[in-house]
Amino acid sequence: MSDTRAQTTTPEAPATTLAAPATATATVPDARTPAVRTAPATPEATATPATTRPASQQQPAPTVLPPVLTPLGLLTVLLGAALPLIDFFIVNVALPTIDHDLHAGPAMLEMVVAGYGVAYATLLVLGGRLGDMIGRRRLFLWGLSTFGLTSLACGLAPDAGTLVAARVAQGAAAALLLPQVLATIQATTTGKRRAKAVSLYGGTAGVSSAVGQVLGGLLVSVDLAGTGWRAVFLVNVPIAAAAWLLAARTVPETRSPHPTRVDGLGTALLATTLITLLLPLTEGRAAGWPVWSWILLAVFPFAGTAFVLVERRAERAGRTPLVPPSLLRIPSVNSGLTMIVPFSLGFGGFMFVVAVALQNGLHYGPFAAGLSLAPLCVTFFLASLAGPRLVLRFGRRVVIAGSLIQGTGLIALALSVYAGWPGLSVAGLAPSMAVLGLGQGMVLPVLLRIVLSELPVAQAGVGGGVMVTTQQSGLALGVATLGTLFLALLPTVGVRDALLTALLSQLAIVVGTTALALRLPRALR
Repeated sequence: MSDTRAQTTTPEAPATTLAAPATATATVPDARTPAVRTAPATPEATATPATTRPASQQQPAPTVLPPVLTPLGLLTVLLGAALPLIDFFIVNVALPTIDHDLHAGPAMLEMVVAGYGVAYATLLVLGGRLGDMIGRRRLFLWGLSTFGLTSLACGLAPDAGTLVAARVAQGAAAALLLPQVLATIQATTTGKRRAKAVSLYGGTAGVSSAVGQVLGGLLVSVDLAGTGWRAVFLVNVPIAAAAWLLAARTVPETRSPHPTRVDGLGTALLATTLITLLLPLTEGRAAGWPVWSWILLAVFPFAGTAFVLVERRAERAGRTPLVPPSLLRIPSVNSGLTMIVPFSLGFGGFMFVVAVALQNGLHYGPFAAGLSLAPLCVTFFLASLAGPRLVLRFGRRVVIAGSLIQGTGLIALALSVYAGWPGLSVAGLAPSMAVLGLGQGMVLPVLLRIVLSELPVAQAGVGGGVMVTTQQSGLALGVATLGTLFLALLPTVGVRDALLTALLSQLAIVVGTTALALRLPRALR
């Protein structure tokens, strides 16, 4: 005797089945499954015994529609993405005030920046994996809550040590929050809607970096209720609360259809690899290059090699590693990530160096230093909006053109600094900043879309985590390398020449990224 319940829920039923279910089967609903609308039974079908038809022809399988991200839901997740990115840069213009109020010193000031960046980069892939496992909306809400609380702790910190500890915790909260954004977009959008959403994410990622310094300068200058630098952290609290309320109502829950356990050994080795590279490079110069910084740098290649070997072995054994090597063999992922590293390195170094040079060399106040980046913000965002249409027509040539425009902007900025120093005004910087932002806005959003274009939906969380980790690590490396070069040259050549050296170094990086763009797919899917 056949099992009626099994017949009504068999998932393999073809959509083109002509025979209707037998009468007994069609009239016995299963309370545990959603009701399925079926056609009335025909006389021929009614006269046919139920046992003469396979179960797959008796009941069409219900069509389960994927969750859809509404425009308000997209705005909400983009707001959540902006918070961690803004906070990486928002402290740049506030560092002199923090030093004055907390007597922090150079080494502690570097840790205010590095502590956040290292924790953020180290835990991003793990945050993506956890979202795949227990739900991306849930992790997004947890990330918003903890980010708001840790921002409050930063704003209320009584001393430099407490501020550094709170910044590390804030970076960890950001690592829970940010990977869920791209994974949610991947799982809830398709076609043109996905292309537009990814481009908006790319625009958000770039603009947030510049907006962070503009907003930071404004908040420090206004000195709301005497809060001074504390306002750059306290402003996150109401924004995170508003984003949480919106997300609870507008962001659909998604998770990987085949969630896997956390790769504990891989997570530990990735954390060791990133810490042994980023921490000494960002903190070593300010601390006078102590012995521990050289020891960590010596450990880095061994930790990195061990991570690669462990991940390969895990995948060969049929397990799911933290960063599946097969993911990096996807052409779009490999070529896109290879270009994201130098682009982010140059961008992160540029934002740090400009913030210091304008305040220390041209004696701009925090607000003027931030305002000088406003033209870059505007053109970056406009270029990111045009990106989806341009890339459909021109493919990877958009990235090549964007790199050339970015290089042109750097040359124009270097000439402005050389000719106009020390009387260079905010208006005098505006044309070169606008060209620079236009080029960068044509590159980053398209690169992010390329990386995600061939990524399986089941790996949306880990793929997004790997991509953002690459981007974040590049930003931190930029601060460490170009920032260290700039600060090391200051005592001997002065601010102007140190800035010119940093700009020309970034120009060399742009030349390299232009060559790497030739490895990108010619057209996007």
